Amino acid sequence: METQHPAELSVLLYLQKAMAGEATMTEEVTDKVASDIKKAMMKQFGSGRRDPFRLRMSNIGKPTCQLWFEKNQPDNKEALPPYFLMNMILGDIVEAVFKGLLTAAGVTFEDNATVTLQLPDGQEVRGEYDMELDGRIDDVKSASPWSYNNKFTSVDVLKEHDSFGYVAQLVGYAVAANKSVGGWWAVNKANGQFKYVDASTVDVEDVMSSIQDTANYIDSDAPFERCFDPVPETFSRKTTGNMVLPIDCKFCSFKKDCHPTLKTMPNRSSKAKAPPEVDYVYIGDNKDANY
Repeated sequence: METQHPAELSVLLYLQKAMAGEATMTEEVTDKVASDIKKAMMKQFGSGRRDPFRLRMSNIGKPTCQLWFEKNQPDNKEALPPYFLMNMILGDIVEAVFKGLLTAAGVTFEDNATVTLQLPDGQEVRGEYDMELDGRIDDVKSASPWSYNNKFTSVDVLKEHDSFGYVAQLVGYAVAANKSVGGWWAVNKANGQFKYVDASTVDVEDVMSSIQDTANYIDSDAPFERCFDPVPETFSRKTTGNMVLPIDCKFCSFKKDCHPTLKTMPNRSSKAKAPPEVDYVYIGDNKDANY
């Protein structure tokens, strides 16, 4: 079993004592949590129109094809559903409460700070990290049950399909702050479980090289290049002859521009009463996709 972070054990012990009526939370801590949530709400609702596209720590690790569209064809972006904002607010609340639990449990850390990453080729990338703990930069991430159990298992697993750019984001923060890379505090939004995912073994030089490549590509007038091609659909361990959207593209707001023949429909091979939906790029011998 993977060794738990000392701070993780401290919070678990504190929660256990609180449930037994043996520990309380000071007004100073609750005031700080409330203040952090207020700031987050003002940021989400009081900032007016979003700033024009620029490279930020929060997007520097995303696929370059997505960033190309963000810069060059922003009007093509699919409209986000209203509940997306609710999801962002929940993430802010989770971060504020978790930091409060760390403080109440006696864990000492430095709170969030804004940093600027100076790249070798002259670009600057700004962002705000969540915390510094034991001289390492950590991020707090609220996660769906699937993401908590399947992605936030190790830095290597997360890096395999890191379409949100979490690895580059964390490394960028650490390098900009001149600190070591820490990891992620992942909190399951469904049941409150939490854990620490250590990222200290990440190849910082390799990630920084990728960040520089991304910055150079986006700064240039280079033509669009798709990062991910459709993948064969499988059902009951057999290929169906259909091609589906790769997992890295699932949450991209430009996937229909990148894959113009994309159609979302019930699984064509499933016999279930309510088949799960599948993102088909093309079906069978359909050659209209031009891949």
